[in-house]
Amino acid sequence: MAMRETFPPAGSDYLGGDSDGYEYSTIFSGSNLEATYNMVRQFLEEEGYADIPLPRDAQELLHFRLPTRNKQILMFEDNGYVHNPVKILFPQDRRKRTTLILCVYNETDPQHLLKFHRVLEGKQ
Repeated sequence: MAMRETFPPAGSDYLGGDSDGYEYSTIFSGSNLEATYNMVRQFLEEEGYADIPLPRDAQELLHFRLPTRNKQILMFEDNGYVHNPVKILFPQDRRKRTTLILCVYNETDPQHLLKFHRVLEGKQ
């Protein structure tokens, strides 16, 4: 069953990625960024996220990379493409030029939008 229909429970190791019940994250790395991005797109399609708008190709995805190397800024900003419920992020280590981090969020969580957009961070 596709992830979008049955989100991986907390502590599970789904297809090599980790889930806390709300966020699923995994790393893709290919021979070049285009190959890696194609793997991410294929994964999302197979897991029920084919309707999510995505950059056309790796060159378009690069436009979403933050131009800064300041680690403090990178702690608070998503370095990559974000479209609810998916984030395709570049690793902080710029030497990993063919690596992408995929984060998928559980849309059925009652506070999904607030969590996804980090509105709840630091608030109790």
